[in-house]
Amino acid sequence: MHISWSFLDKKKAAVSAIEAFTSMEFIINHTDEEILEVRSGLEGVGAQNLSGMPKAGDPQSGEDRLINGIAEIDVLKERYRQAVEYMNWFKPTWEQLSDDERFVLELFYLSDSTGAADRIAEEFGIDRKTAYNKKYKAEEHLSVLLYGKW
Repeated sequence: MHISWSFLDKKKAAVSAIEAFTSMEFIINHTDEEILEVRSGLEGVGAQNLSGMPKAGDPQSGEDRLINGIAEIDVLKERYRQAVEYMNWFKPTWEQLSDDERFVLELFYLSDSTGAADRIAEEFGIDRKTAYNKKYKAEEHLSVLLYGKW
């Protein structure tokens, strides 16, 4: 393993991976719609100038619009590829966590975290401090599953 792994804060990286989950899921679910939207903007033909007066605009504006649209589609496809790669990496690990660990991490990171510790304490019949300890243990377990332990 590369020496840089010893300087990685694995717990923070695991938390960042959790926080990225909803964004990656959104990208996977909506990229097709976004590509269709961009493509529909590429299909139109520029309007004719019926006044007979010469245009003062850019004669290559149509080509520029097509090039920009194609470049935007390429960016959307790359973003989608990265989201799928993330899901292939993260989701199997996420599923290895216990139901309780997933519940705790979902409350803190994938939903409105306001009152998460109180809700966890109520769910498990524990105090707030123990609820936070459950969160820290779940984060640690996820970070070990994702990055290994040194």
